[in-house]
Amino acid sequence: MKKISVLGSTGSIGTQTLDIVAQYPDQFQVVGLAAGNNVELLSAQVHQFRPQIVAICNTAHVSALKEALSSLDYSPIIVAGEAGVVEVAAYGDAESVVTGIVGCAGLLPTIAAIKAGKDIALANKETLIAGGPVVLPLIEKHGVKLLPADSEHSAIFQCLQGVPEKGLRKIILTASGGAFRDLPVEKLSSVTVQDALKHPNWSMGRKITIDSATLMNKGLEVIEAHYLFGVDYDAIDIVIHPQSIIHSLIELQDTSVLAQLGWPDMRLPLLYALSWPERIYTDWETLDLVKVGSLTFREPDHDKYPCMQLAYAVGRAGGAMPAVLNAANEQAVALFLAEKIGFLDIPRLIEMVCDRFTTQNTSTPTLDDIIAADGWARAEVLRAYEMTQIKGPVVSVL
Repeated sequence: MKKISVLGSTGSIGTQTLDIVAQYPDQFQVVGLAAGNNVELLSAQVHQFRPQIVAICNTAHVSALKEALSSLDYSPIIVAGEAGVVEVAAYGDAESVVTGIVGCAGLLPTIAAIKAGKDIALANKETLIAGGPVVLPLIEKHGVKLLPADSEHSAIFQCLQGVPEKGLRKIILTASGGAFRDLPVEKLSSVTVQDALKHPNWSMGRKITIDSATLMNKGLEVIEAHYLFGVDYDAIDIVIHPQSIIHSLIELQDTSVLAQLGWPDMRLPLLYALSWPERIYTDWETLDLVKVGSLTFREPDHDKYPCMQLAYAVGRAGGAMPAVLNAANEQAVALFLAEKIGFLDIPRLIEMVCDRFTTQNTSTPTLDDIIAADGWARAEVLRAYEMTQIKGPVVSVL
């Protein structure tokens, strides 16, 4: 019985993690749950999984949560705010913490969990992208495991099992291509939010679905792969794979290529991150290659997806630059989702902000440096937005 806590329990990652717990109650036990705003769903989760501690990040909802939990026959600890989420991350005898919080908001809770000796099932790529220079030394210092729980990095991790040290030559990340993979680049100027949210393969949250449409998700995954697997940026490639059956590949020194395949289902990487090094039998639909029919690949269009090249450049710059990229992307995506800017304004705003930060970058940022860079980038996106005189009021996600 592995004891776990789930950060972002009411989001896509969190709910799928708890689906796994419900299916395998003899394998996993929930110690803590943390959510943002969804009192109704969080309350239902508490009633079902009976955690010892519960956090609601939005402090305005504490009373509503307490009322919703008043009928329980036990008394879980109820905490609130960002400090409450951090408390859940570090609490009790949970062995593993699933980090399903969207964006850089997951950084401080993840650090708290590491310092408390918890293994991390990393479903929040932004935490490592922004905080890699701080997080990786803490992982080593506290002797905990950092296990990827997103499909691409889980695929790489699975393929690496049994590969000898220095046997890896190249990482190949597969990308679905997002909502606009078959749309001509000249039509992107007129796409809407609803258009961008129509992902052809995966069911994900709104922010990551937009990242998939811009292919910023893949650029961020390149940076994450660099930190997770210690691979140089020149040895990380991206290929468009519309079927999303091959979740990523590795090339070995002798040119052998290993791939991990499966239906597009986030439960599989989540289960592996929680159960590693074991393999738990599931009754999920098995992959039928005849049903799949064909697997196709094509090179990404860099004119169509400028965010990819921007991410490579930022990754090579290092320091706090990835934190700036990540924060600028979060703020620009929030503006787009609020219908304040157009789809093509997302990379424009991000690039403006990254260009302005170049002279401020340091090679060995502290946690305070990263947090400051994150806040600066969000504010700078709003300033850049105003300078470009894009119509509509600004919506900050600071």
